Formats: sequence, C-alpha cells, structure tokens
Amino acid sequence: MIHDSVIGCVGSTPMVRLSRCFPEPEVEVLAKLEMLNPGGSMKDRPARFIVEQGLADGTLRPGMRLVESTSGNLGIALAMAAGLHGLSFTAVVDPKTSSTNLRLLELYGADVEMVTEPDEGGGYLHSRVRRAKELARSIPNATQVDQYANDLNWRSYHETAGAEILDAVDGPIDYLVAAVSTTGSIQGIARRLRKDHPNLKVIAVDAVGSVIFGAPAGARQIPGFGASRVPEIFDSAEIDDVVHVPDAESAAGCRRLLATEKVFAGGSSGAVIAGVEHLISRLEGPARIVTVLPDRGERYLDLVYDDEWVAGLPDPWQEQEAVAP
Repeated sequence: MIHDSVIGCVGSTPMVRLSRCFPEPEVEVLAKLEMLNPGGSMKDRPARFIVEQGLADGTLRPGMRLVESTSGNLGIALAMAAGLHGLSFTAVVDPKTSSTNLRLLELYGADVEMVTEPDEGGGYLHSRVRRAKELARSIPNATQVDQYANDLNWRSYHETAGAEILDAVDGPIDYLVAAVSTTGSIQGIARRLRKDHPNLKVIAVDAVGSVIFGAPAGARQIPGFGASRVPEIFDSAEIDDVVHVPDAESAAGCRRLLATEKVFAGGSSGAVIAGVEHLISRLEGPARIVTVLPDRGERYLDLVYDDEWVAGLPDPWQEQEAVAP
C-alpha cells in the first residue's frame, strides 16, 4: 500500500509475544508496539483522529490553530497532523519537558509556549491547561484540543487500536493491562475489546504520585504517565483494578524489556512491564494478557536509561509513610 502522506501510516502497529520477558508457561503476554507509529507514539492515533474528524465535521478549517497542553508525545503528533492538514499548532509545555521533545516539537513546526510557574499542586499540569485555554481564547481562529475532556481521544483508540487487537488475536483475551494519563487509550481499547470479550478484566497501571484513582499527589518524574488531575473523560466503572508503579520500578521495567526482548521503549512501557509482573504474581491459572507499549525509548535516554538519573530517584513509598497520619 502507498499512502498519500505519513499521517496515513498511523496505526496497524504489530503485536509481539513477550515470551522472553515473561516465560511463565501458562501465561501469554501480547504487546502492541505503538512506538512504531510514524510520530513515535500511540498519541499519533488521537492526533490524527481529532484533526481529521474536525475537518470532516467543519469544526476545524485549514488556517486555524490548535492549542494544547502537552508533555511531548501528543504535541509531536499534533504538530505532524496539523502541519499536513494546513493547520498551525501551539504546544504549551513546562520545564520538565525533555530537551529531546522540545527539539522535536520545533522540528515538526510547532510553536512552543513554556509555562514556568508551578500550579497549586506543585506541578505544572494545571498551569499548562490554564495557559492553553487563555491562548485558545485570545488567538484568532484558535481552538484547544483538551485531551483530558475530549471524547475523540478515547474514540480514536476504540476505532483503531481496539479493532486492530481483535483482528490480530485469535481466541480469548483475559486481561488488558495499560498505563494511564488521560485514560483515553485504556478506555477506548477496553470498550472495543469488551464487545467481543465481555469477561475481560482491565488493569490500569498508574504512577505513584498520580491522583487519577484517588491516591495522594506526589512528585512524578516520567512525562506522560499519571496525572495531577482526574480527566473529565475518565469513567472508573471501566477499570477493574489499578497498580501504582514508582518511577524507579518503571525504569527497571524498561531495562528488563530491552534486555529480554530488545524492545527499546519509553518510561510508561516500563511501568506496564512492572504492572504485568504484579498481575502474574497473583494469577491462579492460565491467562492471556494484552498490553500496549506507548512510545520509543530514544526520548528517555536522559531519564530511565540514565544510571545517574535512576540513582537519584527518591523512594516514594518511604515518602508516603513519612507524611501518613
């Protein structure tokens, strides 16, 4: 097949059996390699879907500007999709955004707005979202993508990744294990899989310090994993269980995946590996587990793949015990 542009190559990512990482004889772990999307992450899916749906229904028109708060992957994907469809894009970032992602945003043609004042929670997410709203209101012909509240986010995964998994996997699927941030991917995929597999159990992998599931807020160092707000699109009824993974365990998961399978993946993928390990440890029988590896490892060379960075990570469990009443 020959595509008219690189955006047409989004999706149809391969699945691989992680039998070296998880050699348990009665457990099969199947991972969708979302880092092989052209923009390097699963965020290519909602970026393409939001832009193309907006152009189709008239809410977007060539010449308009998209604005979004982003830690990197969605911004890169939106810059790619917007530029190919005659739109402009402004990414609202913060000081924790990696230098690699900042450079990629610039190379893809995004305008970058840096928020430097921490929000009331000590992070930057709320400050970024507020600034994105201000820019969308003040710039002529601009609109905010608003990934935390936009139903096109989860719908993009329902229509694409969920359907692709069903096409690729013959027979039952017992568990879906996926990392969360906006919760769009886990909910969209789960809703599609449950149409064919109503007994599917959905396990969310969240960051220690993320508040999505009501846990205490805390510092998080891996971008795009966890959140300091509860997404408007989030429906807790879609999730059967949650595993909270600290940054150090995510880094260890990345390195385990690379050592065993030679899959070079990003920080949230390492968290997924840790989450699958936790799930397997309490299984009482055979199971087939499907998971999603969200992005590439190159963007994390100075984070989870850097020995000094990993050595400097705090112990979040000790910190939580210290502040517990």
